[in-house]
Amino acid sequence: MRTHRVLATGALLLVLVSACSTGGGTSAAPSAEASVAPASTAPSTAPESVAPSAAVTADIRIGSDNFYESKLMAEIYAQVLENAGYNVERKLGLGSRLERNPTLDAGEVDLVPEYVGSGLGFYDATKISGDGEANKTALQEAVASKGLTVLGLTPGEDTNAFVVRKDTSDSMSLTKMSQLAAVQDQLKWGLPPDCDGNPLCKGALEEYGITYPPKQREALAACDAPMATALEGKAIDVAELCSTQPAISQYGFVVLEDDLDTQPAENIAPLVRDDYLAKVDPAAFAALLDAASAKMTTEELTRLGVLVAVEQQDVEDVAKTWLTEQGLLAG
Repeated sequence: MRTHRVLATGALLLVLVSACSTGGGTSAAPSAEASVAPASTAPSTAPESVAPSAAVTADIRIGSDNFYESKLMAEIYAQVLENAGYNVERKLGLGSRLERNPTLDAGEVDLVPEYVGSGLGFYDATKISGDGEANKTALQEAVASKGLTVLGLTPGEDTNAFVVRKDTSDSMSLTKMSQLAAVQDQLKWGLPPDCDGNPLCKGALEEYGITYPPKQREALAACDAPMATALEGKAIDVAELCSTQPAISQYGFVVLEDDLDTQPAENIAPLVRDDYLAKVDPAAFAALLDAASAKMTTEELTRLGVLVAVEQQDVEDVAKTWLTEQGLLAG
């Protein structure tokens, strides 16, 4: 049974630029301690600031999905490790989870940022919930046989959100997902390319009585600018975005209430290969990344998203400034 969740639709006030509505649901903020890893990998607490470590390091390849927030989190983890003396190769923008997971499984990258709800749903949609820690624990169980470890969670989350333009919401009286089925054939849908095999996309729509695939649909990357641009430009009428996406407030989109609670808690955690952890001090490695994860709230995800997606600042610069502000880069 899913934990009750509500997608908040209030806009977050930011200086000069309006940000998007925040995700987060009703579950308590998860801790940032290291997760269900070999016992030696779990640090007791995340340090307030992290100076370069004298621990053994090994070259690491960090990947990400192909949208700005995943790239940003990957860059944050990369800079934290570089600050501690690790040599980092970036392989950002690998694609959707359907494309990224085989790359991780094959050992072509060593670490990726993962959204624990969708990550769990990729393996076992029956276990997803509105509790970030529960999703992390279940995800760890699901990936243990693949030689992967889930590290500490961010307190903040960015959940999946189906949105419409305000004119569509007004003319069709759409405020909830359950209202879409009656008008589904009148709408042009923007859905990610991996929706067909994703229970949190196809499965969620079918749970609402929406015939899949919709009669009119465009395959566009979720949580990325082209999807939002297509919705604003009326090329599509319904889009799957991320709840922290700045475009929601920028364009005044209406986030439809997920009244059947189909979407899980989506806190972010590094997913790292065990064969990589065997090359380093796993506790020291986890402590470095957990310190960064512990600082990332939903509000910060939204604020940084504005800088990257709206103001078009470089991901590398945004990550460096944020880490410096948080005291996580040695001066």
